[in-house]
Amino acid sequence: MRKREKLENTVDRIIESYDRYGGINHIKGPNLPSRGEIIETLEALITIIFPGFFNREEIDRDSVRFWVGAECARLYPRLEDQVNKSFRYFCREWKNCRSDSEDCRIEGREACLVRARKICRALFRELPALRRVLFQDVQAHFAGDPAAKSLDEIIIAYPGMMAISVYRIAHFLWRKEVPLLPRIMSEYAHTRTGIDIHPGARIGNHFMIDHGTGVVIGETTVIGDHVRIYQGVTLGALTVPADAGAFRATKRHPTIADRVTIYAGATILGGKTVIGKGATIGGNVWITRSVAPGKKVFGEPPALAIRT
Repeated sequence: MRKREKLENTVDRIIESYDRYGGINHIKGPNLPSRGEIIETLEALITIIFPGFFNREEIDRDSVRFWVGAECARLYPRLEDQVNKSFRYFCREWKNCRSDSEDCRIEGREACLVRARKICRALFRELPALRRVLFQDVQAHFAGDPAAKSLDEIIIAYPGMMAISVYRIAHFLWRKEVPLLPRIMSEYAHTRTGIDIHPGARIGNHFMIDHGTGVVIGETTVIGDHVRIYQGVTLGALTVPADAGAFRATKRHPTIADRVTIYAGATILGGKTVIGKGATIGGNVWITRSVAPGKKVFGEPPALAIRT
């Protein structure tokens, strides 16, 4: 009896905390998008982009059309549902309708669904173009890494290619102003690869991340074409004030021009920092001001002290 009383007391205190710290509750209102559903759909989209690499069943020329059609038919409603749920929760118009008439709520839900349907159709239409850009990224990895033995190896095994593939899909949804889903996708890639690319970053073609662990690319980063980045590189903000809200609409992260190479451990900070075309940034340097095109920036090597 005493144990039951203690359990009931604990339950009461948990419920009381729901009222006290309400900002981390989600008891009322529309369902949030499902993280698991989004990740499964993302992985299936990547399987369509790279057919034959991640399939459990074999596909060939005779069956590929049937397989692609079946996968698109299966995935489309799942993605539409998650995008719709995201809009329904975050859309200001829908939130304003929640306490009004049933007609208003129905109208808001329909508007979110129409918007979700339009974006999902656009994403599926975009898949051939995404394949073209990702093919260029694969080629960049093969050209830049002498350890790579084939394009197949890069697609199926390289964490940098995995992170870039997820980024390309998430960035499309980010540009369409889909809330939450792009961040779930990018954080999934971060968990899998150790590479953190914000879906809002703008990244050009023939992009290469070698090794990759510890790479951070911030939201307002702009990266040109034919850029190579190695492990431990940070493209970040110079400062973040105590009131981050006033900082959100500003350009906080650097701009990297075409054909720049950034070696391991380099940190480049600031929204006004521009690394010029063809520049080379050496390992473990700290940069907070612009670098002219074609320049090479290296830190002084530390002196070794050997004691016996």
